[in-house]
Amino acid sequence: MTNHTDMIEKDLNLIQDLVNVFAPSGRESAMKEFIIDFVHTHQRDWKVKPEIIEGSEFQDCVMLKFGQPRTAVFAHMDSIGFTVRYENQLVPIGSPDAEDGYELTGSDNLGLIDCKLVTKEDEMGRNHLFYDFGRGIQSGTELVFKSNFRSEGDYIQSCYMDNRLGIFNCLKIAEDLENGILVFSTGEEHGGGSVPFLTKYIYEKLGVKQALISDITWVTEGVKHGEGVAISMRDMSIPRRSYVDKIIELTKESGVSYQIEVERAGGSDGREIQSSPYPVDWCFIGAPEDNVHSPNEKVHKADIAAMVDLYKYLLKNL
Repeated sequence: MTNHTDMIEKDLNLIQDLVNVFAPSGRESAMKEFIIDFVHTHQRDWKVKPEIIEGSEFQDCVMLKFGQPRTAVFAHMDSIGFTVRYENQLVPIGSPDAEDGYELTGSDNLGLIDCKLVTKEDEMGRNHLFYDFGRGIQSGTELVFKSNFRSEGDYIQSCYMDNRLGIFNCLKIAEDLENGILVFSTGEEHGGGSVPFLTKYIYEKLGVKQALISDITWVTEGVKHGEGVAISMRDMSIPRRSYVDKIIELTKESGVSYQIEVERAGGSDGREIQSSPYPVDWCFIGAPEDNVHSPNEKVHKADIAAMVDLYKYLLKNL
């Protein structure tokens, strides 16, 4: 296993391209098209040419099927952001960090938008969000953090490391994946909704009964930068322990650097798999980030490399 940053350095342009795709919850079609175009461009260099599964029955989701899948990898395509309401008001999409002066971007029928976030507290101490722009923005317009992508030393820093790094992980897995299915879901940051019908498909059509959640977690007092990919034993949901234990044992065999995460809050596509009527095991495995849901999310390059290494090992051995 590499467990170093060389692979990440050569793929910085891909990560930056992913960050720049406009795909807040509810408007993931541009990310879907990015993934499909990427497959068409790069699959000639992959070990197996995948079947692209998409269509109206899957809304804006897309799946890449390689060989005879035993394991599914779920990665959500959407980001947090803001929706324009009335009279310069903004409504959060998901749970974005909100500070005065954050730069936001988007477009409406009148053109491109580069504006600033304004926060105001009312007499009850409640925080309200507004935008500062030279004209009114059409109601219903989505805005996202403006990208300021930085690669400095051991770290990458930008908005939307969550979950563009989860997608990046899948695109790296695809290079030599022989048997597996990569599942790109929608709406995770704002309540989900697509994972149950995706789980139905992989279980009923393909017989897949186990999944990995390719997402980004938090730096905490127990999960540190640079100490490896985090394997989550629980968050607000608790996956089946025997499955998680199996993953931990395989991880020990792999030699990949890892950390164990135990949290009481937070959720992922795994929550929806667990609440579906299908007996599909799942485990969240992802690199940790600091400055969560802000324009300055920060991830250690070695943790990203460990994430890719571990997923490749698990998909061969699960």
